[in-house]
Amino acid sequence: MRPFLLERYFAEYEFKAAGLLSASDCESLGMDELLRMATPASLELWRDLRLGYTETAGHPLLRAEVAGMYDGIAADGVMIAAPEEAIFIAMQTLLAPGEGVVVVAPAYQSLYEVARHIGCGVTRWELEPERDGWRLDFGRLARLVDERTRMLVINFPHNPTGHTLTRPELDAIVEFARARDLYLFSDEMYRLLEYEPGARLPAVCDLYEKGISLAGLSKAYGLPGLRVGWLATRDRTLPGRWLAFKDYTTICSSAPSEILGIIALRSREPILQRNREIVAGNLAVAARFFARRADLFAWLAPAAGPVAFPGWLGDEPVERFCREALERTGVMIVPAGVFEYPGEHLRIGLGRGGFSATLDRLEEHLRDRLG
Repeated sequence: MRPFLLERYFAEYEFKAAGLLSASDCESLGMDELLRMATPASLELWRDLRLGYTETAGHPLLRAEVAGMYDGIAADGVMIAAPEEAIFIAMQTLLAPGEGVVVVAPAYQSLYEVARHIGCGVTRWELEPERDGWRLDFGRLARLVDERTRMLVINFPHNPTGHTLTRPELDAIVEFARARDLYLFSDEMYRLLEYEPGARLPAVCDLYEKGISLAGLSKAYGLPGLRVGWLATRDRTLPGRWLAFKDYTTICSSAPSEILGIIALRSREPILQRNREIVAGNLAVAARFFARRADLFAWLAPAAGPVAFPGWLGDEPVERFCREALERTGVMIVPAGVFEYPGEHLRIGLGRGGFSATLDRLEEHLRDRLG
C-alpha cells in the first residue's frame, strides 16, 4: 500500500513539536478523570478484570452500550475494533477487485486507499470551497456512479473541512444509495461534536438497511489511546463476515480498553459536553485570529466538529509555510497535500487544550516574519 501521508507526517513531528495546531481529536482525559466518572458497577468491572482474551466481537456490555446509542441497532449488529482496523475490515470484506467506490474528498486516506489497494476504482466526490464555507455538488453524484460502483463513502462532520450536511441532503444520499443498491459507509468519528444539537444528523446505520456507521472513542470522546471503535449495521449478514476477517487482524480487543470504554460510554454526556465546550472556545479564538490575518488566510468557518480547513493566501506554497512554522516556532500544522488535496489549505484542530497559546506562537512568528 502507498504510504499513509497524514499518519507519516504525524509520526515524524507529533511528539517532537512544541505545539500542535492540527490535531483532529479532543483533549485527552486522564485515567484518574475517567475512573472518577465510573459507576460502582463499572468500577467493579475494572477491579475484577482478568487480562485474558476477550470476545472477538467485543465485550457484551460494551456492545450493548454502543447499540443503545442508535435507534435500530442490536448488540449483535456491532463489532468492536480499533477505528482504523474497522475501516480495513469493512473494505476487505465488502469490496472486490474491479468494483467502484465513490468517496467524499478530501478524506482520511484509508477511506479510499484500502479500496484502491484491493483493486477498486476510486472516484472522488470533491467538496468545493465557497466564500465562507464548503459545498458538495449533489448534481455531480449521479455522474460519478456507474455499473461497477459498489460503495459510497461519506464522512460528516467532515475531516478536514468541518463541513456537514443538512438532514434533507443526508436523506437524498441515502435514497440515492438505496436506489442503486450501494453500501453506504459513513465515517461518523466526529459525530456528537456539532455546535448546535439541531445540526446533529442521524446515524446512517439507523437510516438505511445497507448503511454502515463507523464511530469510536478517539475523536469526540478524547480517548484515542484506548483504540476502541466500532462498526454498526442493520444488515445481519455483515458482522459474521467482519469477525471472520478480524481473526486475521487483532482477533480481539484489549481487555482493559474495553472496560474503560464501557465507563466512558456510561459517562458520555459530561465527556461530550466538556469537549464541545473546548471546541466552542477554540473556534471563537480561531475566528478572531483569522480575521486579524485575513491578508494571509481565508477563514472557511467549519459547520460542525473539531477541525477547519482555511485557505492559505501567502506567496509561497502552503507546505513551505507549514515547514517554516515548525522549524522556527515548533508549531506543527498539517498542509493540504497530506490529504492529496491540490488547493492551498491547512488543517486547524479545535479540540485541544492550549490552543490559544499555540496560536499565539504562530502569530508572533507571523509578526516577526511579515510585520
